[in-house]
Amino acid sequence: MSAHMHVIINAAIRGLHSLPAMPVIAQKILTLPLDTNLGELQLLKLIEADPLISARVIGLSNSALFGASKQVSSIQDAAMLLGLTRVKSVAVGIAMMSTLKRQPSGLLNMQHLWLHSLGVALGMRVLARAMPSRTRPLDDEIFLCGLLHDIGFMVLDYLDTELSDTLQRKLAAEPERDVSEIEAEVVEVTHAEMGAQLARHWDLPERIISVLRYHHTPDVEEAALGQPLVSLLNLVEKLLPSFGIHETVNSQVSTEEWTALGIDPERAEELTITVREQSEQAKQLANSF
Repeated sequence: MSAHMHVIINAAIRGLHSLPAMPVIAQKILTLPLDTNLGELQLLKLIEADPLISARVIGLSNSALFGASKQVSSIQDAAMLLGLTRVKSVAVGIAMMSTLKRQPSGLLNMQHLWLHSLGVALGMRVLARAMPSRTRPLDDEIFLCGLLHDIGFMVLDYLDTELSDTLQRKLAAEPERDVSEIEAEVVEVTHAEMGAQLARHWDLPERIISVLRYHHTPDVEEAALGQPLVSLLNLVEKLLPSFGIHETVNSQVSTEEWTALGIDPERAEELTITVREQSEQAKQLANSF
């Protein structure tokens, strides 16, 4: 890649001048107080007014993952089943991802990225339930981090589709190589860095920015702010190798990684099976979008 290209990409990421503003609906949703009746009502109204978001939230509610006893057809029913905090996070995640969608898009498969992100969010939820309640992250944080953790791939596609396509070709051609190694060669900036820059541009909480930035490097000192979410997300990605998108990571999980989250390593096999089962159900769900 030429020096000129590096300058363009780095300036765009540092200056953020060419990145879109946070979608208005996401801004509004993030400021709503969910502990009041009015806040709840406004949230449901906002989602109902957006056909894409409401269709996806209702689709999620009707998946086998949440065990609906009857067909969910309204946002009110979806909120009853999923809980307001989860509906809020899913709506924000969908709005943010949609904002970065290019038409026509490049080789980055948005359907596969959505599937991967949803699978990781659901897998994090499985493992979080096995954590001690005092250290367990909040459900809305789990979903928001899971859905947005790889948004950096979309940032690159948005800023420079040609360069993004080069990266996607190389990731597909060399599936045995670690994603960060290939990114260092092709772009010099990782998707984790780009995602974190976008999250900062959108004024998301520092904790969420930290998760996006360090989800492939949970052991560095700077990742502490995002813990235990950083380690939780990193572990789930190892349990779902190349799920949905070409993103090879080291899939070796140590006993220490389970114990660091307060999870009994004896449960590793059982939890891994559950995480993978949930992701397969997410696959059916994503295909319906």
